[in-house]
Amino acid sequence: MTTLDGLRVALVHDWLTGMRGGERVLEVFCELFPSADVYTLIHVPGRVSPTIERHPIHTSFLQRIPGAARRYRHFLPLFPAAIERFRLSGYDLVLSSSHAVAKGIPVPPGALHVCYLHAPMRYMWDGFDAYFGPGRASLPVRLAARAVRPYLRRWDVRSARRVHRFLVNSRNIQEQVRRIYGRESRVVYPPVSLERFTPSVRKSDYYLMVGAFAPNKRVDDAIVAFNRLRRPLKIVGTGQDEARCRELAGPSVEFLGEQDDAAIERLYREARAFIFPGVDDFGITPLEAQASGTPVIALAAGGALETVTAETGILYEPAGPDALVEAVQRFEAQRGTFTAEACALNAMRFGRPRFAEEMRRVLEEAWEGFRGQTPGVAGATTPHAPHR
Repeated sequence: MTTLDGLRVALVHDWLTGMRGGERVLEVFCELFPSADVYTLIHVPGRVSPTIERHPIHTSFLQRIPGAARRYRHFLPLFPAAIERFRLSGYDLVLSSSHAVAKGIPVPPGALHVCYLHAPMRYMWDGFDAYFGPGRASLPVRLAARAVRPYLRRWDVRSARRVHRFLVNSRNIQEQVRRIYGRESRVVYPPVSLERFTPSVRKSDYYLMVGAFAPNKRVDDAIVAFNRLRRPLKIVGTGQDEARCRELAGPSVEFLGEQDDAAIERLYREARAFIFPGVDDFGITPLEAQASGTPVIALAAGGALETVTAETGILYEPAGPDALVEAVQRFEAQRGTFTAEACALNAMRFGRPRFAEEMRRVLEEAWEGFRGQTPGVAGATTPHAPHR
C-alpha cells in the first residue's frame, strides 16, 4: 500500500491523435493509475496505445466539430474554452500532461493538481516563429496567429495558477517555467522504452531522422544540408510540413512515411548517425538512437543539451543547413571516436522504469504535503494556495 492507493484520479492530456513523446508519458500515468479517467480535447480511436484506450476517455466539444480530428490545430483559439468547459468533481488528484492547454483545466476544491509540463504553450512563446513565421504558414494564418497571441499568452500565464506542483521534462523547460510563469518546478526526465532497442556496431551508410514533420523539428534544414552533402538521408514520419519538405528534397533523401516498431528499430540500429536539427523540449528520438548504439548530430539547443554528450555525438550551432553540413563533416572526421557502448550507456539514464518509480515517489511526496496543508483533506492543518 502507498499513499496514492485509493485516490480518485483524473488524467488530463491535450489531445490523443497519435503516439509521440507526450503520449508515452501519459501511458505511464495510465499504468500508475489503472482506474483513472482521461480527459482530452480530441480523441481519434485507434491512434494511441491500448494501455491508454482501455481507460474511460472524455472529450471536449471540439470532438463534435466535423473534421476537427484532422485539423484540430486550426481551432487553437478555442482550446482554452474547450479545456475550461470540463467539470471535474469527486477527484482527489488531477495529473495533467500538458504542452498546450491541459494544465488549465479547472480543478475542484480539495483536489491536488500536479502538472507534468512538456512546455509552456509552445505555439505562442518560444516556438511562435517556427509555427507562424514567413514560409511556415499562409499570410491569413500568420495574421490570425498574431491577433490571438496576446490573449493566449495571458490565458497561459493565468491558468498556470491552477497548478499546485509543476514537474518538467528538462532543465530547458524548467527555465521557461521560471521565466514565463514565475514558478519553480522539478525536473523528471521523461520515459524512453529502452528495452525495445539493441545496440549494434554494424552500420550502413545512411543517416536517419524519425519524427513528425512539424515546424520545430526543422526537417527542411536536414533536407537542404543533405542535398548539398549528397549523402543518403532516410526520414521516417509524416506531418504538416511534409509536402513542402518533399518539394525541397533531392535524390539522396528518402521518405519512408510511417513505419512499424520493428522497422524503426532496425533503421536506428543500422544508421550511420541520427540527425536532430530542431529544438525539442526534451527529445526522445535521440535517446532511442543512442540506445541502438547510434551517435547523434543535434542542434545545440533544447533537450539535446541534456541528452547528447561529447562521447555520444556532436552538438552544433547556429541552426540552419550550413552549420549542419559542417557538423556532418566533423562527424565523418571523428566517427571512430563514438562507440555503440558509450551511446547505449548514456541512454540508460532515461529508462521507463526509472520514470515510473520517480513519478510515483514525487506524487507521494506532493500528496503528503497537500494533505497536511489543505482543509477538508485528511490530516489537514493549514490552508493551501498555489505557488505564485
